[in-house]
Amino acid sequence: MLRLFKEFKPFIISILIIIVLLFLQASTELALPDYMSNIVNVGIQQNGIENAVPEVMRIDTMEKIKIFLNQDEIDLINNSYRLINKENLTEKEYEKYLKKYSILENEELYILSTDSKEDIEKMNSFLGKALLIVAGIENGTPQGVSAENMQSNPFASLPEGVDPFTMLVNAPKEQIDALKAEIDKQFKGLPETIVNQSAVNYIKTQYEDMGVDINKTQSNYIFYIGGIMILISLISMAASISVGFLSARVSSGLGRNLRDKVFKKVTAFSNGEFDDFSTASLITRSTNDIQQVQMFAVMMLRMVFYAPILGAGGVIRALRTNTSMAWIVAVGVIAILTLIIVLFAVAMPKFKKLQKLVDKVNRVMRESLIGMLVIRAFNTQKHEEKKFDDANNELTRTNLFVSRIMTIMMPTMMLIMNGVTLLVIWVGAHEIEKGAIQVGDMMAFMQYTMQIIMSFLMISMISIMLPRASVSAGRISEILNKKLSIEDPIAPKELKKDIRGLLEFKNVGFKYPGAEENVLENISFTAKPGETTAFIGSTGSGKSTLINLIPRFYDVTEGQVLLDGTDIRDIKLHDLREKIGYVPQKGILFTGTIESNIKYGKNADASHEDVLKVIEIAQAKEFIDQKENGILCEIAQGGTNVSGGQRQRLSIARALAKEPEVLIFDDSFSALDFKTDAALRKAIETEIKDKTLLIVAQRISTIMNAEKIIVLDEGKIVGVGTHKELLKDCNVYKQIALSQLSEEELAI
Repeated sequence: MLRLFKEFKPFIISILIIIVLLFLQASTELALPDYMSNIVNVGIQQNGIENAVPEVMRIDTMEKIKIFLNQDEIDLINNSYRLINKENLTEKEYEKYLKKYSILENEELYILSTDSKEDIEKMNSFLGKALLIVAGIENGTPQGVSAENMQSNPFASLPEGVDPFTMLVNAPKEQIDALKAEIDKQFKGLPETIVNQSAVNYIKTQYEDMGVDINKTQSNYIFYIGGIMILISLISMAASISVGFLSARVSSGLGRNLRDKVFKKVTAFSNGEFDDFSTASLITRSTNDIQQVQMFAVMMLRMVFYAPILGAGGVIRALRTNTSMAWIVAVGVIAILTLIIVLFAVAMPKFKKLQKLVDKVNRVMRESLIGMLVIRAFNTQKHEEKKFDDANNELTRTNLFVSRIMTIMMPTMMLIMNGVTLLVIWVGAHEIEKGAIQVGDMMAFMQYTMQIIMSFLMISMISIMLPRASVSAGRISEILNKKLSIEDPIAPKELKKDIRGLLEFKNVGFKYPGAEENVLENISFTAKPGETTAFIGSTGSGKSTLINLIPRFYDVTEGQVLLDGTDIRDIKLHDLREKIGYVPQKGILFTGTIESNIKYGKNADASHEDVLKVIEIAQAKEFIDQKENGILCEIAQGGTNVSGGQRQRLSIARALAKEPEVLIFDDSFSALDFKTDAALRKAIETEIKDKTLLIVAQRISTIMNAEKIIVLDEGKIVGVGTHKELLKDCNVYKQIALSQLSEEELAI
């Protein structure tokens, strides 16, 4: 997969935006458990009172608290609270506070006047204990603290009937310090959460005494935190939608670019490269393989960057919530990693095999569709069905194996997640019982644990797709990185303008890539403009191979091929092929109309008169006129709605419409009857002048009037001359001629 990462370069900005949005999404989702914990801990358990720093205190409560504080703490308290009454408040302020604290009508109150979070944190660290001491002195045992938690009552030794606070105010400093030490000793075993919660309970009773509506305070806090959670959820949703939108655009763009590059690379392949890839494989690679990479790209952008952020953030927040249960996270992660490793060790080889099996099914299907007429003619439908069934069943078995492995994965992961949840509840309940954590903290820890496990689950889902996508990426890279055997020259030469269509072969030799013996040896001849050069020989003598060297479908391995005095390897491929009109042995037409097929070689620049002229030369006018729409008649894919002879004539017309300097007919008259063949050759001789004509043929009648006939046998030239000269001097030619025509017809 790494081999295709460079293809993401055009989408760098979008990917960076996606990463930022994923970070935002993860941050918002990681924030929600904390707010949920606050709703439980503060909103429900503490009636909306956030900490042990009261928003308002009565004067006597403030004086009682100060007894148990040092001078620095007293100074902080004095700086953070201000005394309010009817005289030092404006009428509007007074009405506002009176509405909230009805007791203000009868007595002065201390109001929290600082917004400094740092100061509030400092006060929270000592006010909780001080408030709890005051509550303990007033009530005998602090509210919220069980008898088991308080080993003994430090206030029991105070004289009966004496106001403890009056006594403490007038007591010597040593006696107060001793009492503080005794109190600290009793509070030492209490967790800070218990101390603060108990202090909050005392604050609640004080608020009620001052006329504060506790139910309203509680509901306001819950609605406030709930509103924040809704806002965070909306931000998370917006980020998620944006990520999905951008990921889809990036992956679609990647798929488009890969298809474009693969197609362009394949169009640059020579016959040598096509020999390395089957047609079915090239189709699979440019469709199914790219689709696999595209799907993986979507998942990667949405999860690969998101999962680590979520997992790392979850670990940090879970440990911040409670470290005593951290081992539960480790247990869950280890269990999931073990499951993933085991499953992938089993499934990975099958993933790698899948794409090759898709290739195989495509190949069998393609062969059967192309050869359907032959299959029916030989009654081999059952054989082909069995061949397809074998390939299809093997692909099905492999897919089923992989699917069954993956179906085991999800339920097992859910079992692990539920098991971890139960473990968190079990351990958390004991921690709550000991006062180490609050209920909301346990719930938050549970959510963080699930988020951590979910991050590993996401990575595992990516891992499911990775092997197949990796194989697909490798197969695509094989095409993109395939070294072309035929490329444009680094310093191309211009064709000579005073010569047009002169073709020379100089001591040409050729062998196919990987072959040991030459297919062609020591081929030398000249084909001049205005002349017809024909090639004939037995099957396998190298005629088509020789012709394929001219447009550089293959490159010579020895010698030179010159066009207008320039080695064709020094000419740009586009310029070279622009000079050549090529009619293959098998006529190939494209989806469109007859007119569009004929104009194909000239980029649709040919005029209507030019099209009609080449149609007449190619002897295609008769059958075209019989069609309802004439030259606008639709051609099916591959030209399946016209006969073989008609395809050949349309292919010849296409080459003629290009008006090239060199015309190559590679056994292009084989599907024509003798009458059409003769008429076509006569029309070409009459209408096509000053062109270099090269004709490969099996029929003597097709080439007997050529100015030069080259006879090939086992890759070597065994005769060159006119028809009459070869009948006299070339035994191979004479044998071919006598096998087709009588001596009288040959005029021997």
